[in-house]
Amino acid sequence: GSGDGQGQILQRFPEKDWEDNPFPQGIELFCQPSGWQLFPERNPPTFFVAVLTDINSERHYCACFTFWEAVESPQPQSHARNGKGEEEEEEEASAPVQPAQLFAPKSLVLVSRLDHAEVFRNSLGLIYTIYVDGLSVSLENVIGNLLTCTIPITGGAQ
Repeated sequence: GSGDGQGQILQRFPEKDWEDNPFPQGIELFCQPSGWQLFPERNPPTFFVAVLTDINSERHYCACFTFWEAVESPQPQSHARNGKGEEEEEEEASAPVQPAQLFAPKSLVLVSRLDHAEVFRNSLGLIYTIYVDGLSVSLENVIGNLLTCTIPITGGAQ
């Protein structure tokens, strides 16, 4: 109808909450502060970082990368009546009008206790590129590699 909808979490990492860092409730509302709306044209991707503060006054940096995907229209629209004869109206009403292409927002979100906006932008951009290009790389492996780092011991072997 109006093109308004609700956000839905399709996938998350980790799949279960960590005791010291629970998943932010309502994050799908935060990703699209203006609401989840369909648009007649593809908008350029957007990126923003905001700070969420939990009940213990701990800061959580929430990086949001939003892009737009084509979606199928829920139903074809019928021609409006325009004063033609009944026979013409019946023929016209039974022929659906091809709906215009619509685009829906899809967001990639990274929540961290660290304030590194450029790292967040680059990480989400990499995930977006893998998704859009349809590369046959496991998203779980990519995220695991992004989140894992080895810190060498000072003066030890590299």
